[in-house]
Amino acid sequence: TPLAAITPEQIARVQADFAQIAGHADLLAKKFYEKLFEREPRLRPLFSEDMTEQRAKLVQTLGVAIDALDHIEDLVVALEALGRRHEGYGAQPAHYAVVGEVLLETLERALGNRWTESSAAAWSAVYGALAQTMIAAAEN
Repeated sequence: TPLAAITPEQIARVQADFAQIAGHADLLAKKFYEKLFEREPRLRPLFSEDMTEQRAKLVQTLGVAIDALDHIEDLVVALEALGRRHEGYGAQPAHYAVVGEVLLETLERALGNRWTESSAAAWSAVYGALAQTMIAAAEN
């Protein structure tokens, strides 16, 4: 599994970064979706008009995934189910790349001077592994 390649240092960095912004998670999710739909307007129809519930789901899912990085086996099962669900919503493998780019940009902005090269590398590795796991499940 791609998740097995994530290092303990990357897990710690992502968990520490997320803890820094958890108190502002809804605002972070709002900015994420604004930027996502600005960058890729064709994704907007995949979501309901009222994004309140979707923002909460994003924050909750991110939090659960980040907490579960210490328990890869359990996380893989959840991500595979999530990947299959997303395929049913119309998500395509190419969408994951733009979502990742926007997520990292949003996190960088939210963390400000706490965002480091280490943060960028860790989040990129973690998101990449999460996305690869979801895409593989949707394709099988």
